[in-house]
Amino acid sequence: MLIGALGSPAALEWLELADWRRDVHELYSRVRAEADVARAHELWRSGRDQLFLTHAQSPLPPDDPLRTSGLPYWPYDPALRWTLEVTTTESPLSRHVNTGGDEVTDMRQVGWVELPAPFGTRLAVWWLEQYGGGLFIPLRDGSAGQSSYGGGRYLLDTAKGADLGGTSVELVVDLNFLYHPSCRYDPRWVCPLAPAENTIAATINAGERMAAG
Repeated sequence: MLIGALGSPAALEWLELADWRRDVHELYSRVRAEADVARAHELWRSGRDQLFLTHAQSPLPPDDPLRTSGLPYWPYDPALRWTLEVTTTESPLSRHVNTGGDEVTDMRQVGWVELPAPFGTRLAVWWLEQYGGGLFIPLRDGSAGQSSYGGGRYLLDTAKGADLGGTSVELVVDLNFLYHPSCRYDPRWVCPLAPAENTIAATINAGERMAAG
């Protein structure tokens, strides 16, 4: 009935996608409100499992065993959480990332965040020109292609609600909240992946992983 009222099956999918993003925003809002960071991580994990199991826009195929087992993660490590200053740059970079067909995602660099020891490296912070704008930090580390998705993971994507908080000059960066993009689960999805400025050699055994172990 809803499809008929809106005129096409595609319209229903758009409404479902809007609802998915609404649920993600609400999930991260609960995560930010939880003072106990380990408990916040548990809320995030259980919330994502519920979305991936029940939501019409779940990227998991209907018969994927992850629907019942839940998504696998490394144990929470509080040493991998920081509030980091975003340092600006006089020569911001731009990237035009192909995301399937004729679609291109435009990213403009906001600045850098420096990951403390043991990493001692910096990551580019991007502004997505699509979706009305949003901060975006993808990350491809040494685990990619082995214990995490080969294309890398996402740390922040505020345009879609994945936001751990911060201020006008700082961001909360918690590597335990690294998660796989939807294209890891279903080839119908095409995702912007980490450019060279967000690729590091160090292995990060935190966040979502390919298999439990």
